[in-house]
Formats: sequence, C-alpha cells, structure tokens
Amino acid sequence: MPSCSDFYFTVQVFSDFARLVDPDLYRPLPPDWLIGLADIVNSTQAVRDGRYKIVNTAGAAVIAAMINARPQRNFPFVFSGDGASFAVEPEAEAMARAALAATATWAKEEFDLMLRVALIPLSAIRAQRLDVRVARFAPSRNISYAMFSGGGLAWASEAMKAGQYAVAPAASGTRPDLTGLSCRWEEIAKANGTILSILIVPVKEDDSVFRAFVTDILDRVERTPGVARPLPETGPELRWPPRGLDTEARARGGGGPGLFARKSGLFLRMSAAYLVFRSGLRIGRFDPGTYRRQLVANSDFRKYDDGLRMTLDCTSTFADDLERRLEDAERDGILHFGLHRQNAALLTCVTPSAYEADHVHFLDGAAGGYAMAALRLKERSGRRSAFSKVSPP
Repeated sequence: MPSCSDFYFTVQVFSDFARLVDPDLYRPLPPDWLIGLADIVNSTQAVRDGRYKIVNTAGAAVIAAMINARPQRNFPFVFSGDGASFAVEPEAEAMARAALAATATWAKEEFDLMLRVALIPLSAIRAQRLDVRVARFAPSRNISYAMFSGGGLAWASEAMKAGQYAVAPAASGTRPDLTGLSCRWEEIAKANGTILSILIVPVKEDDSVFRAFVTDILDRVERTPGVARPLPETGPELRWPPRGLDTEARARGGGGPGLFARKSGLFLRMSAAYLVFRSGLRIGRFDPGTYRRQLVANSDFRKYDDGLRMTLDCTSTFADDLERRLEDAERDGILHFGLHRQNAALLTCVTPSAYEADHVHFLDGAAGGYAMAALRLKERSGRRSAFSKVSPP
C-alpha cells in the first residue's frame, strides 16, 4: 500500500471532462488527512469596490504558498475565486498551518483583506456522515487538477465560516513564499456574447439524478457552437505599461527590499517579458509561443468541488437557455445554482518556473465571477444546500 504522502499520485487521472461526475473516478482521502480552506470575508463588497483582481490574487496566494512550501508540488487543491481549498497528509500539518497563517497576515497587511483560514481534520467531516473524495482531471498532458466530491468540502467551508477550526494569522510582518504568483495579463474580453460564471450544487449528495443533469449540461456545452473557454488559442494579451505591477510586487515581500525597490526591479523584468512575448523570440530555454499554448491548455475554466464551477464565453441565447433549465431543475428539487454574467474574464497564474510545463492558471469572471455566482446561489436557495449544514464539532 502507498504511504499517505504518496496517496494522491495513485489516484487515476482522467482527461474526458464529461466523466466528471462518474463516482468510480473518485477515491476517499486517507483517514488522517486534513482539509485546508481559505476565503475572503465580505468579498462581495470588494467586488463592488472594483477589487476582484486583488481578491483573486489573494485566493490564489493560498495555493502558491502551499506549492512553494512543499518539496513535491503535486497535491490536491481547488481555486474558488475568493478563496481556495486543499488536502494534505498529516506530516504536512505544521507546514500547511504556517502557510495559511502567513498568507492571512499578508492579505491583511498588503491589501486590507481579511482572509479567513482553517485546517479541519478529515475525521471531523466523516463524523458528519460526509466524505472528501478526490479525482484528478488532466486538461492537458502537462498538469492535472483535483476534483472533490462527497459533500465534505462544502461542510468544511460552512464550518470555517462559522468560526470552527480557525487558524490564527501569523505575527505582523510574516510573509508566505509566493514565488511565481502573477497577475500581469490583460482581462480577456468576451468573444461570443457574455462571460458566464456558473455554480451548480446538488440538493442531495450522491444523487444520480443530479449526476445525469450535470452530464447533460456538459454535453450541451461541448456540442453547442459559440460556447468555449474564455481564452483564445493564442492566450491572453500583455499591454504596456504592464498591469498588476503593484499587486505582484506586494506578493514578493518578506524580509527583502522595500516596496518601491521591488516595484522598480519588477518593472524592469515585466518590461523585458513584454518585449519577449511581443517579439515571439525564443530566449535561451524559454519559448514564449510554447508558454502561451501551455497557459491555454493548463487553465482551469471548469472544475468540481462538491459542485460544478465553469467560466464560459458563450452566447446570450445559450446563457438564457441554461438559466431556464437550471430554474426547472431547482424547482424539481435537484439542485441550487448561481449565475453571473460579465464582459470579461480574469486570469491569475502560479508559475514557480517558466521553464517547466506544469504552471497553473486560474480563470474567473472579471466582475465578481464565482463570488457573485455564490451570492446569487445563496439568494435563490434561501438556505444552505442539504449536505453543507454545520453541526458542532
């Protein structure tokens, strides 16, 4: 039997996203693993203040901190727009706790965002007669992303919001290692009518009717003209002067130069990167054309974490039809959902090494995306979904 730390490498990898809800693809986490979670408190107000790019950066920072803290970068995680979740073996508990605490302090001191963080034993989730099962979806040959089922992640999120299993922020001035976290790409304008952020959750966990409905939705997405991932095949655009300079510079603190010095050095590097991508010339081992193709292939525009999340560039007709179908399914007691329409998508990247092919790229809507879809799900349902009710630990 593999050790706990080797567990994730034994999980079957699948590449056909239509199989997303196939229960045979998911394996229960080992019993002594832990679930780490983070989300931005009052992210809705941050969206209204036009700060969603910073909110996305803070959510992705949790994953970047974990990637950089681990000797092996491959572990199960999921990005949710205004936060993130991940699973770790018991040997990594202290490291995960430190990364969460440091990232919470960084978010508060650099951006005045309250990042709520928690670390929850899997045993507490299973005590609720829920589970956390994981699958591995490969959008390309370069990388795989974790998918989660079992209802446990949804319950853990509500437990965190109720103040349970909280990780206290680190001491003032503590900074996580956020190497590779970047947000310099331009927003990606809609091409087909609207950028649609979608969140669909089951009313009952392990519901075959819900699985059949999701399978049908995914099939419609695949075969409907004018529905696609928001990224063009050539990738997003860079512009001059470089955007995201302040945000990225604030991700590079931690005992080093001051903010002005970091901005100055980063400005020069971003300027050089702009020229390389604009010219398309290969520099040493780095080929900008290859990187762009990998970026598109590695993007996570669709995922599953106790519910289906997708960011699509689609026609308004498709969005209207999907909304009607979801309303019918909600009336039938199958699911709850939230949709949010916007004019552009947003990309946040974690690239520990530009020379490796396993860089990760998180797609969301540029005007609230998943955070606003989650708010609308809550407004529509008027209650939490059945499998995410919180009981005392």
